Amino acid sequence: MNALVFLGIGARNVLIVNPRDIRGVVRALRHEPFTTITALNAALLDHEEFRARDFSTLKLAMAGGMATHRAVAERFAQVTGQTIIEGYGLTECSPLVCATPLAAPSFEGSIGLPVPSTLVRLRREDGAWAGIGETGELCVRGPQVIMKSCWNRPAETAEAIDANGWFATGDIGTMNAQGFVRLVDRKKDMMIVSGFNVYPNEIEDVLAAHPKVRAVAAIGMPDAVTGERVEVFVLPRDISLTAEELLVFARLHLTSYKVPAAVEFRESLPLTSIGKVLRRSLRDGET
Repeated sequence: MNALVFLGIGARNVLIVNPRDIRGVVRALRHEPFTTITALNAALLDHEEFRARDFSTLKLAMAGGMATHRAVAERFAQVTGQTIIEGYGLTECSPLVCATPLAAPSFEGSIGLPVPSTLVRLRREDGAWAGIGETGELCVRGPQVIMKSCWNRPAETAEAIDANGWFATGDIGTMNAQGFVRLVDRKKDMMIVSGFNVYPNEIEDVLAAHPKVRAVAAIGMPDAVTGERVEVFVLPRDISLTAEELLVFARLHLTSYKVPAAVEFRESLPLTSIGKVLRRSLRDGET
């Protein structure tokens, strides 16, 4: 987006080489009265200098990569006075599919509406199209769907793109009557606990609201009794936080089968270049 949109209107772009280096990001922005920030890293909100800066020039803040936790969006609004706008896209769709309208008055958790000339539908597990409010896999058809096939993998190509040109994104979501799409989670990250579908984002969104939690990631692990169990990895904001305290909080806000079976505290979590947690690395036991 920065390369195409802002360069196109003659804006100055500041490239952050390593967004995970929060001190480096703050240092690079120290003398930049920026109007837009994209690929927002939530860890910036924990840096005192960033929180103390003047945000009067900020007009647009965009997040993407995975669903933004409500607690992060609310804290960002408190610090900067601006609402986070979410965009959704992927490499195969070069790259934007949906975006929140810029005039959105507050964060409401959806990825917004399909961009112009783009069609989206949600496909249920039985292959039928989902109705309004039903959960399904987000499928896209439009001029930005540049993927034609998986190289030398016809079976995978057939799974990704159907005969009518609908591209299956692998993301689970819902759509309301106004056409706003809300992401639930990645299809591959969904857990099945005692026969029920459980989505990590929901658990993370709840636990991230605990005042002593800095960051949290939820994954499913094999369980002989329930099929899978929920495990969470927590980066505490306050070292006094205990597993039992967090579980009490979870039980207040989550159905019993969604409450974590195990809590592990970490000093760090594996992250992507823009600060999103790599759940796969946690499942594989990587640090």
